[in-house]
Amino acid sequence: MGRPRSIRGRAAAVLERLGTEYPGSASELCALRHDGPFQLLAATILSAQCTDERVNQVTPALFAAFATPAALAQAPPAVVEDLIRSTGFFRNKARSLVGMARAVDERFGGAVPTGMEDLVSIPGVGRKTANVVRSVAFGLPGLPVDTHVGRLAQRLGLSDATDPVKVEQELDSVVPTGQRGAFSLRLILHGRAVCRARSPRCDDCVLADLCPSATVATRRSG
Repeated sequence: MGRPRSIRGRAAAVLERLGTEYPGSASELCALRHDGPFQLLAATILSAQCTDERVNQVTPALFAAFATPAALAQAPPAVVEDLIRSTGFFRNKARSLVGMARAVDERFGGAVPTGMEDLVSIPGVGRKTANVVRSVAFGLPGLPVDTHVGRLAQRLGLSDATDPVKVEQELDSVVPTGQRGAFSLRLILHGRAVCRARSPRCDDCVLADLCPSATVATRRSG
């Protein structure tokens, strides 16, 4: 198959193939176990520099102890730290969790907001976390850019930016609004399983024949 000549054409092909390889909506593809926007927001804060598996081990006890933003807003920091210690950076994360819960409770009436400007005004919440919540919990446009998404966007020739906000903007320009959250999660899954940082498995990649960064051997065999 010939490679698409335009970035938009390549993005469309990547969307189609990864959609077949990793089917499902953003909500279905999200590995963080949660029940509602508040739990997802807390879990996403905990996932910084931590595996989703580890977060999923920690959150049941956290949510059993503090089931609502109001409860977590009043939580003793030391108790929260003990519950999340294994996720790393637990003191900073505990401060973010309590600050997040206080903001949601006091400023937004206990309901996680949907708007980007509101979300990023909450302690511990940047654009990546906000986009996770928007796309997974609310089904709204949102394309989280983590290290996997940034790496694959460069390798696939969809963006040459290194700044996550710029990568997000460039991907938004070629990814349909309703597919952005799922596309991000598919890139993450593909980055973990196939397009690894140090040793990409180009021979096993469904995108190899259209990827500008694929090895020469793989290009020829495609």
